[in-house]
Formats: sequence, C-alpha cells, structure tokens
Amino acid sequence: MTAAPVVPEGPPPELRFRRRVRMGVALRDLWRFRELIRSLTERQIRARYKQAALGLAWALIIPLVYTLVFTLFFSRVADVDTGGAPYALFAYLGLLPWTFFSASVSGASLSLVSNMSLLNKVNCPREVFPLSAVAGAGVDSMVATAMLGLLFALSGFAPRATSYWVPVLVAIVIVFTVAVGLVLSSVTVYLRDVAHIVPIGLQVGLFATPVAYGIEVVPSEYHWVYAVVNPIAPAIDGLRRCMLEGVAPRLGLVALAAASSLTLLAVGFRVFKRLETGIADVA
Repeated sequence: MTAAPVVPEGPPPELRFRRRVRMGVALRDLWRFRELIRSLTERQIRARYKQAALGLAWALIIPLVYTLVFTLFFSRVADVDTGGAPYALFAYLGLLPWTFFSASVSGASLSLVSNMSLLNKVNCPREVFPLSAVAGAGVDSMVATAMLGLLFALSGFAPRATSYWVPVLVAIVIVFTVAVGLVLSSVTVYLRDVAHIVPIGLQVGLFATPVAYGIEVVPSEYHWVYAVVNPIAPAIDGLRRCMLEGVAPRLGLVALAAASSLTLLAVGFRVFKRLETGIADVA
C-alpha cells in the first residue's frame, strides 16, 4: 500500500512574495504625486461646502459652538484653572488641535473605502487618499485659527512671548494625526466595523483629552501615560502654557509625545504599506 503524496500547504519559501517597505522610496513616490494630493484635497473641500450658504464659515462655527458650550457649562460648573486667561481662549486653544484631529481621523478612516472607484483606476501610492483627508482638515483648521486672533483682541489678552513653541507642538499633533489616519484607513478596508467605532471613539476622546479642562485634573503620575497614548494632550497643554501663561511646555511630556508620535507614524506607515497590496481585492 503506497503512502498518499504529501500536499504542500503553500508555495515554497523562495516563491513567496515578500514586500519590502522602504521609507525613502515611499517618500519619493509621495513627492511625485503631490499634485494628486492637492487635487484630492481641493475636491474634498469643494464637495464638503458645495451648496452650503455659509461655505468655509462652517470651519469657524463648529469650534465656536463647542467653545460657547464649554464656556457656559464647564466654566460655571467646574473650577477650571486657566492660569488667569479667559476661559473662552483656554477652551478654543484646546478645541483647535482636537477639531483638526477629529476631522482628519473621520475623513481618513473612510478615505480608501469612499474612493475605491478612483483607487482602482489610478496608479498611485494609496496613502495619498488619507493624506488628502488630513490636508483638507488642515485647511479648515487654518480658517478656524483666524478666529483665535479675534478672540485675543476681544478679550484684551495678548499671546505670550513663549509662543515660539507653537510650531513644535503643532508638528506633534500633525504627525500623530497622520499616523492614526494611515492605520485606520487601511484597517477599515478589511474590517468595516472600524467605521462605526471611530465616531464613538472620537466622542469619548473629546472628554478624555484635556480640551475643556487642564491636564492638571489628571494625577501627575499618569501624565506620562497621556503623553504616550494620546500625544495631543501634552500638545494642548503646551499650547496653553506657552501662549497663555508665558512659560515653556512641560518638556518631558513633549519629548514623550514626540517620540510616541514618530514611533506610531513609522509603525503605522509600515502597517499601511503591508496592507496596501490587498486593498483593491478586499474592497
């Protein structure tokens, strides 16, 4: 009686496809398709405000409404330490980075799924779609930032000289946002439940992040956890300290937030590129 032939479970190792993710090559590809990112961003902005009577003014209205709600309730119910600054400025400085993060993550998580017809026709790095969502949210944030100057003028409270820290803190927020957007956009293609989880997570995150209150509410021994898990928290705290209090951000927390954001970006980019090859087939 002859033994049954052994059927291999898969192709031999030397024939298996292994995709190598090279950061330098990927960045060069992105630079070559920068005009596509710009076009996608412009298309998103036009579609978002098409036939809207107020147009880009909605980018101002949303954070202003949240600021008004927080001012009416949090400033009256809770004793929020604002460092002597008006609470409206305190809250708006927290809402600006959070609104950018929330809008970016919401758009990026669905960017591949909603652009599947275009994605299958255009030969380009797939990350241009979540990056264009982040860029679109960035345009809204720049419009909303104009209101910050008006709030400073109306309150008679001038930004402090230590505001030169702002670009560093904004960079941390952008890096962390891009990292989260890349991960969620690729995972959503394979697991559509993520599209339902993201809005819930953002609502919880709004109150878990020191937007309406200061980071001092969180016990100091857990500040490092905030910096690692949610780098936006120390970034918001740093913005308030350098612009409203005239002191430098908490450098230890900022360093942890920067390291965490860069690490997540590197990991998230690799995850995205690993999942990229099957995106069109799964969708």
